[in-house]
Amino acid sequence: MTARSVARVLIDSPLPQLDRLFDYEIPREFLEDARPGVRVKVPLRSAGRVVDGYIVEHGDTDDSDRPLSELDCVVSPIPVLTPELYALARRAADRAAGSASDILRLAIPKRMVRAERAWLASDVPTLPTVDSASLGWAADVMAPFPRLGSAIQDGERMAIDAPPRLSRLVGGAHDGEDVGGWAALLAAAAIHTLARGKSAVIVVPDHRDRAQIEAALAGRVPEYALVRHDAAQSSPARYGAFLRTLADAPCIVLGNRSSVYSPVSSLGLIALWDDGDSLLSEPLSPGVHARDAALLRQEIESGALMFAGHTRTTDVERLIAVGWVREIAPAKRITPKVVLSATREGESRGARVPSAAFAAARQALSDKPVLVQVSRPGYAPVLVCAECRHPARCPHCSGPLHAARQGAVPACSWCGRSAMSWTCPDCTSTRFRMASSGSERTADDLGRAFPGVRVIVSDGEHLVTHVDSRPALVVATRGAEPIAAGGYGAVILLDGDKMLLADDLRIAESCLRWWSNAAALAAPGAPVHLVGVAGPVARALATWTQPAYARNELNERAPLRMPPVVRVAALEGDRRAVDAAIAALREAVPTLDELAILGPLPHDQTVRALVRFDYASGAKVTESLRASVVSQAMKSRKPPKGRPTRPGNTLRVRVDVPDLEL
Repeated sequence: MTARSVARVLIDSPLPQLDRLFDYEIPREFLEDARPGVRVKVPLRSAGRVVDGYIVEHGDTDDSDRPLSELDCVVSPIPVLTPELYALARRAADRAAGSASDILRLAIPKRMVRAERAWLASDVPTLPTVDSASLGWAADVMAPFPRLGSAIQDGERMAIDAPPRLSRLVGGAHDGEDVGGWAALLAAAAIHTLARGKSAVIVVPDHRDRAQIEAALAGRVPEYALVRHDAAQSSPARYGAFLRTLADAPCIVLGNRSSVYSPVSSLGLIALWDDGDSLLSEPLSPGVHARDAALLRQEIESGALMFAGHTRTTDVERLIAVGWVREIAPAKRITPKVVLSATREGESRGARVPSAAFAAARQALSDKPVLVQVSRPGYAPVLVCAECRHPARCPHCSGPLHAARQGAVPACSWCGRSAMSWTCPDCTSTRFRMASSGSERTADDLGRAFPGVRVIVSDGEHLVTHVDSRPALVVATRGAEPIAAGGYGAVILLDGDKMLLADDLRIAESCLRWWSNAAALAAPGAPVHLVGVAGPVARALATWTQPAYARNELNERAPLRMPPVVRVAALEGDRRAVDAAIAALREAVPTLDELAILGPLPHDQTVRALVRFDYASGAKVTESLRASVVSQAMKSRKPPKGRPTRPGNTLRVRVDVPDLEL
């Protein structure tokens, strides 16, 4: 019998039972193009249709008589799936009890034919060079961290507390523009890496962060060496950027969470900014956080790994405690001037802005803008009954009512309907009261308190990225604070006590991050007033000891077995499927104690259970959970004609959930 060439193909399918390699015969006409990494279409006999896939590797030449289907076609001759990317997708999926194809769906953009043809017709990128002026600028920016350059060259894993100040760019395409000191530091580290002939991947939460680093890099590296990667790009632009990362010439990739998978050549550095931001947590299955993907990739491809932020997450602090990540401290510590501001004797206890913060704002407004951070956008995000203080809810959908402006008819935040004739179900009152002040109402109040001063609102609906150095009151929601030229003359952090009331294990950690990021926008020596907050989290901000706060959080969570001291997996589905998965897990991992599994408890129309497990047993736990998902999926296959319909696959697994919420 004639020997056959065999391709091992990963099928692009959400079905968990198809998450393995399938053997297909390569027809003679496809032998030249059917290389590992290319897109193909293959027949799926069980479904009676043709599906997409990737050739992962060539199998052994087969001269047996076993039946093998043939490749239907080679979609594109470009090998978009590199061996390193497949290895990363496989490891990330196994760690999260998910499918490798789900990871690759995030990593490899949809094929755009015109972008692909343009790329094939273009010149091959050459090795980028960095001029001496750019290298000198990078060296100056990295100078406060004497060990940083050697740590990058040695491929270390490191955690860095970014300088809490603005940095004015000198030279380059954005000469004289202010960016965060952290953005200049990450840009300098990327330039240092590119100058050594290595690629750098910088992962940031959103477009505002990306714009700052892009400004720091503009004019300092060749344009073709800077690859932008984010969801706001058009599909052709995103696919073209992905194709650029496949070239042999090194580059700097700058983008959001999925850019951590960019298949660059000669990886020298992966840098994550603000890994505590929820935007770096992938909502799509299997939900691998960019931080975890970066750690796995660094193990596979070596290179340096940098976690940078104004605060330290407990996840990174745990890695430092076990010796997996090394802390690199600056030669000289820089701290903002933080004031814990409270109401003084004789002031109203309900005063939203204490006299000390008010006086600091008035003084700063003589020549600089002032930043006021609030917790929520809108005018009055929360309304209550004026008589009994019962929350005002929509009579149609029970959603919360809010007011768009003073005197406006309240509207529902969920369905958008107006509540023209609302009546309190508890006391039958028809009058509302504003229980909270959003960004717009705060702007109105401060505008009356400071007549003649500009008032700028920055939130989800009114996004402002930069303000000039003229006096102004800038009212911004957390995370939407614009950069002021030269820094703010004062920063006032309001609603901190309300932020801390959120039902979230990590809310104090998140609040410290929001406040620290805002404090870093102040001008040198400018006061930062934290209003109405006391306790450990307030002291950590005032003393600028965020790493110590993270260590204390870890120590407090350890006896309670709370994440990230342990890993947590969530199981959700019908009672029978969840019980079967738990039984199989106890059999596969007998070391799990009685308190390792919480639930199952009713959750909507299903049940939900949580599994707490140590990092050492993670592989066995995720393997067992994945097997249960596949087993349940096999039961949901379409039955033969004439047989009763089997129940659908209702078992869903999410690993590394951040909280123990049942």
